[in-house]
Amino acid sequence: MPLTRPAGISQRWRHALAGLAGWLPSQCALCHAWPHGPLCHACLACHAPPVHRCAGCALALPAGAPLCGQCLRTPPPWDACLTAVDYGFPWSALLARFKFQAEPGLAATLAQLMRSAPGASAAVAQADWVLPMPLSPARLRQRGYNQALLLARALAPERAHARLLLRTHHAEAQSHLTRAQRLTNLRGAFMLDAGQAAQLQGRTVLLIDDVMTTGATLHAAAQPLRAAGVARLTTLVLARTPAPG
Repeated sequence: MPLTRPAGISQRWRHALAGLAGWLPSQCALCHAWPHGPLCHACLACHAPPVHRCAGCALALPAGAPLCGQCLRTPPPWDACLTAVDYGFPWSALLARFKFQAEPGLAATLAQLMRSAPGASAAVAQADWVLPMPLSPARLRQRGYNQALLLARALAPERAHARLLLRTHHAEAQSHLTRAQRLTNLRGAFMLDAGQAAQLQGRTVLLIDDVMTTGATLHAAAQPLRAAGVARLTTLVLARTPAPG
């Protein structure tokens, strides 16, 4: 009688091997220099230079300014917002491959880039829980994996929690909406697993997402976390959409 494998083991092995491949010497994911790590020093220097950013929303600011005017007027529901790069060339194309072209193996490479953001390594080390931005069940079935969860596991595999913060429904496309409209669209879109929410009381939480556009989605996800008594909440995203103009 032929041996049978437990259901799902092949998929887990594929993801594990894909993640390992992201750390092995190979071509640079951007310029394809060989042999090199996932991202070569030249590409990082050219496309991911250090940028002084608003501590509240991660928009670029002149050196010395801690917060932008909007965050001074309306403080966000988190304590700090960190990002590695601006959303644009070449990162937008790399993110598209990661999210929409079934390349989950890029998670380790992109997580390494996220760690390069000022303050990110300390935020990862200090977090009690590292929570990915959840996808709705419909979007998860469509894509096959949650890209934020892959990033969270690459950053802190022992503290990443996939089922603590949940998405209750799939909101309509938001690209054409203003920030205020997005916030309305996302009202009630996130909740906590009732049986596990007590684990957040007094804890330090790091909330992970791939891209921050207006911050409306992160804002909506932060509400139940704050309501559960999270003591310190930091958001860490790979890329931040620059301010218009």
